[in-house]
Amino acid sequence: MKHIILLGDGMADWPCEELGGKTLLQYADTPHLDWLARNGKNGLLQTVQKGFHPGSEVANSSILGYDQNIVYEGRGPLEAASIGVELADDDLALRCNLVCLEGDLLKNHSCGRLETEEGDILIRFLQEKLGSEKIHFYTGVQYRHLLVIKGGNKHLRCTPPHDIPLKPWREHMLQAECHEAEETAQLLTDLILRSQELLAYHPLNIERQERGLDPANCIWPWGGGYRPKMKPLTETYPQIKSGAVITAVDLIRGIGRYAGLNVIHVPGATGLWDTDYRGKANAAIDALRTKDFVYLHVEACDEAGHDGDMQLKLNCIENIGHMLVAPILEEVGKWNEPVAIALLPDHPTPVHYRTHTAEPVPFCIYYPGIEPDDVLTFDEVAAKEGTYGLLEGDGFIREFMNI
Repeated sequence: MKHIILLGDGMADWPCEELGGKTLLQYADTPHLDWLARNGKNGLLQTVQKGFHPGSEVANSSILGYDQNIVYEGRGPLEAASIGVELADDDLALRCNLVCLEGDLLKNHSCGRLETEEGDILIRFLQEKLGSEKIHFYTGVQYRHLLVIKGGNKHLRCTPPHDIPLKPWREHMLQAECHEAEETAQLLTDLILRSQELLAYHPLNIERQERGLDPANCIWPWGGGYRPKMKPLTETYPQIKSGAVITAVDLIRGIGRYAGLNVIHVPGATGLWDTDYRGKANAAIDALRTKDFVYLHVEACDEAGHDGDMQLKLNCIENIGHMLVAPILEEVGKWNEPVAIALLPDHPTPVHYRTHTAEPVPFCIYYPGIEPDDVLTFDEVAAKEGTYGLLEGDGFIREFMNI
């Protein structure tokens, strides 16, 4: 039996008064998601271990069964793996957002819509002006980039920028958690302030502002750590002889690489609301023809949640159902070899909160011949009545892979 996980990043939400007290999953038109729930078994999954921030790096690696107390090193090293940057043992790798500041406030964590080509221009510029043997900036995707500090200390308190939209940024500047990290904290603080001076008058930002777009006028390093020690999935689950990850997000590609999965790039996959859902579905179908396991990640709902855009998030949820889940169900239903399908978010990103939360998320598992439970719809409320109950740790992936 083959296995595929369909992951809607940030898809879960809170009840909304505007929707009559329903969550977005309850309100949206999701016949194909509901079909999986109605014909499979359901439950809730605690994807964020106690004591950890509800970041996508924590939630997605937890879904794959990794104990955060053993593997967690922050987002930076995962971004490095994704873009092919080899880290030395003393390299501190940090996720480096290009953000938009507006006076004392962090207007947004992503500069609105920043294309990768624009980000590359600015990151190369920063490397030329601020880079050294100790400091290196690397281009990632869109607003998500990488900063590596040789000999840096990881014991820093860093606020993810998507946690503080429209809030004062100075009070959230990174801080050392111990005396040994003070030098690194001061270095990074200096880089942040100098980046503001350099980016404010960069021609690309001036041109963006003339077009009514947000400037990328500051770096925001966070999620730093060293190279993690992650055991490939093939060594844990004999059912997986070969696997693939499909995503437009560097972070998830990095997790996939450390997990021993082949990274598949899909033209038109943007990591935003306008991603090519059908292209991702086709890529997943093609991958399943030759591989045992596919992790298909879609970022769109999470970005809509960070933007606080309810209608956009509803559209993204419906697009996942109509343009991604539906063609996969139709195709694999014709195959002689059965395919087990799991559907879930990694964490909620409520539109009225605009950042991640740590509540358990709904999940369902379907495969030909499974005896369904009594759940009829895929959503946060219905999943509470599912057969699986509440799973934690590696409970979900072990249940899924033991089919």
